[in-house]
Amino acid sequence: MEIISQNFLPHCSVVTWGSKPDKNRLVPNRSNILVSSCGLRKSRLVVRNGTSDGYVVGENDDLGSISTRRGDSKSKVLIPGLPEEAAAQITPSQCEWKPNLTVHYEKSGCGNVEAPAVLFLPGFGVGSFHYEKQLTDLGRDYRVWAVDFVGQGLSLPTQDPTTTNTTISKETSGLQNSEPFWGFGDEAEPWADQLVYSLDLWRDQVQYIVQEVIGEPVYIAGNSLGGYVALYFAATHPHLVKGVTLLNATPFWGFFPNPVKSPKLARLFPWSGTFPLPPRVKKLTELVWQKISDPESIAEILKQVYKDHSTDVDKVFSRIVEITQHPAAAASFASIMFAPGGLLSFSEALSRCKKNSVPICLMYGKEDPWVGPIWGKKIKKEIPNAPYYEISPAGHCPHDEVPEVVNYLMRGWIKHLESGGFEALPLMEDGEEAWEKSSIGREIEFPRGDGWKKSVKLWLYGSKYTFWRGVGEAFRASLVRAFRGKSA
Repeated sequence: MEIISQNFLPHCSVVTWGSKPDKNRLVPNRSNILVSSCGLRKSRLVVRNGTSDGYVVGENDDLGSISTRRGDSKSKVLIPGLPEEAAAQITPSQCEWKPNLTVHYEKSGCGNVEAPAVLFLPGFGVGSFHYEKQLTDLGRDYRVWAVDFVGQGLSLPTQDPTTTNTTISKETSGLQNSEPFWGFGDEAEPWADQLVYSLDLWRDQVQYIVQEVIGEPVYIAGNSLGGYVALYFAATHPHLVKGVTLLNATPFWGFFPNPVKSPKLARLFPWSGTFPLPPRVKKLTELVWQKISDPESIAEILKQVYKDHSTDVDKVFSRIVEITQHPAAAASFASIMFAPGGLLSFSEALSRCKKNSVPICLMYGKEDPWVGPIWGKKIKKEIPNAPYYEISPAGHCPHDEVPEVVNYLMRGWIKHLESGGFEALPLMEDGEEAWEKSSIGREIEFPRGDGWKKSVKLWLYGSKYTFWRGVGEAFRASLVRAFRGKSA
């Protein structure tokens, strides 16, 4: 075995060893088991053996412990944890996109002028704050943005979109600060006459951010609703997208017919999310909003979507509660719920991305109770060559629950595309042949502060992995969980 510093190997990143002398060799810089070490010393040592059990030896690791680690697991991969002292600085910003619609976004890594641009889109009910762990970590190597969709997060309108009616104001003082709900008036303000918080509006908002704020094509990633918007944007603006990453993306949004796509059917529904809200919708919104904006309900939802309940969600919880107290939040929620679907369904957007050869990568938490891996595997069926990573244990928001793994995969995915495929995808350091046959599974271990380590299972499914095989595995896993529940 030979251990060598990367400082002296500008074109090689791994060293392999075997039982025979002729197996000792340097391997070209293709292994994405190496993660960018911004913030760590450049003289990181890299060790890897010929049986694919690779290890990243950090600046504080004891080299004498390597032989012990090799015996732990032949499929274990050690990756860096989140940065502490060397974290990238987050800069909150805003811009007025349309009258009284100010878009809030956060950015990091602006000093990395030659690095690729990465844009994160949030799920429903959250905002750019949900990507803090990507901004502080990936911002060390890339220029990173995260945006709040209009009608959500800190991108709620700055004025009431309707004229205020005194009687209605007294009836709708549901907020804790006793202020009236915005959007419950009699008539829409001129600037909000055709305002609907829909997929098409968010797609146009992303276009504005990419063209006017970022100013160049981006790697775009989205969780849940943000995944749908990311795919939709890539389908309609492929020249502005270098690659799409779907993080437990919801394949459905907008349950009412699109007036452009289905005008006759749309006429059957008298209201489509515009302002002001109809009287019946106002009453319904008051009842529903009182329930879902309650802190106990928010805490229960977070408990559902995070598999690992030891994950610290205090900051996410407090930010969501803060958003619900905005006077525009209730009416915005109603507009979102009654808004028509997009001009393209998720399936149609996926087909268009495939036609335009837009690179797509899938990263799914296996224990998601809302958008389970079965949906990711359906995408995999349509685009067999799309890398599909499955993380366990992880729920609906893997980027916040296991950010170390998602950031590791994001770095590898971006490096792979930027190198024109010369840099191997994460877990594919043994070549594509083994990956194509079925799948690759590894145990991923990373530090989690206070000297302890966390590990998860990570699978990469190959191009020949079938959808029905995935269905069968999901069914068997459900039976196992049910059996264990009865046994307990």
